[in-house]
Amino acid sequence: MPTEELKQDAARYLMQTYTRQPLAIAQGRGTKVYDFEGREYLDFVGGIAVNILGHGHPDLVRAIQDQAAQLIHTSNLYYTEPQVRLAQVLVDHSFAHKAFFCNSGAEANEAAIKLVRRYSHDKYGAGRFEIVTMKNSFHGRTMATLTATGQDKVQKGYDPLTPGFRYVAFNSFEELTEAVTNKTAAIMLEPIQGEGGVHVANREYLRQVRDLCTKRDVLLIFDEVQTGMGRTGTLFAYEQLGVQPDVMTLAKGLGGGMPIGACLATDSVAQAFSAGSHASTFGGNPLACAAGLAVCRVLLEDQVLDQARRMGEYFAKGLADCKERHRVVREVRGLGLLQGMELTIDATVVVSECLARGILINATSEHVLRFAPPLIISQPDIDRLLETLGQILPKQAA
Repeated sequence: MPTEELKQDAARYLMQTYTRQPLAIAQGRGTKVYDFEGREYLDFVGGIAVNILGHGHPDLVRAIQDQAAQLIHTSNLYYTEPQVRLAQVLVDHSFAHKAFFCNSGAEANEAAIKLVRRYSHDKYGAGRFEIVTMKNSFHGRTMATLTATGQDKVQKGYDPLTPGFRYVAFNSFEELTEAVTNKTAAIMLEPIQGEGGVHVANREYLRQVRDLCTKRDVLLIFDEVQTGMGRTGTLFAYEQLGVQPDVMTLAKGLGGGMPIGACLATDSVAQAFSAGSHASTFGGNPLACAAGLAVCRVLLEDQVLDQARRMGEYFAKGLADCKERHRVVREVRGLGLLQGMELTIDATVVVSECLARGILINATSEHVLRFAPPLIISQPDIDRLLETLGQILPKQAA
């Protein structure tokens, strides 16, 4: 279908909740996608940190095809092997003891919010329910998770918001200590604020947060929806940061493109959920979990994590060199293959210029470019992006 015709039909039939690029993607292979006219684009968006194995990875495709032919859905009234095996893999390779499966990052964070409130209520009774989150954070679009999100633009027009959330500056331990009271049930943060502009948590700050939580018996939630599943060069970002949470949320890359989310927790916290206290009809269905298992196997057995770590270091150096050469680059920050470039100019113009040259990137705010390519990205792919930026940025500066 021609792109213009598809755009017209989308305007006619879809709610206009997205600002889309003028591109209709028809298919993808590896780190490339193709439009309906056959034009090729190098993908540095990765479905917003989702397509971690690229497009059409044979192991993932085979796992989905085989499972679809066998069993797609039964509900959680019954046991299915893919769900139990995926939980086992995640538990075996993390701090956690139990997993709850859902369909998205927002649902995973909803589960985490409910879990810590239930835990606190069971242990301390009513009145200890507040969750401290970070300004400029992003946790989802449901009523509870958009309230947890520390951005006014996400919350605008949805009053009254869910009560029980307080916001403090990211990486400010002083503000955090003032916000934690005898009403606090948990502290919730992203190791890297992706949607908020790619801001990395300070290691010493995280250590202080962990110590504070332990001392005050406040639970620590890490939202690793964007940083989990190898994005930073280890399976989970917390592994590099020297701090373990009590609860962790995952989604995006977990299914490699199939919708799936997970809330992981230690035994002592997970026991707050009992039969009927939380549920999801589609959550942990055999098809999504089979995809998740395939993703985990590739990450853990095929040296993809090593590749992501090497390419992340190479990419970060290339972006830092780019900053030195171009005065419109204010700052480069990130970890692994989640990198951000803050500009003094309109970032969306650079996104459009890259699109015209056959490269997909995105902007998380007016001035920040975010790069979250597939973990299989190669050095030549990175070189091509850096070379393209080197052509665009001087032009925009002028």
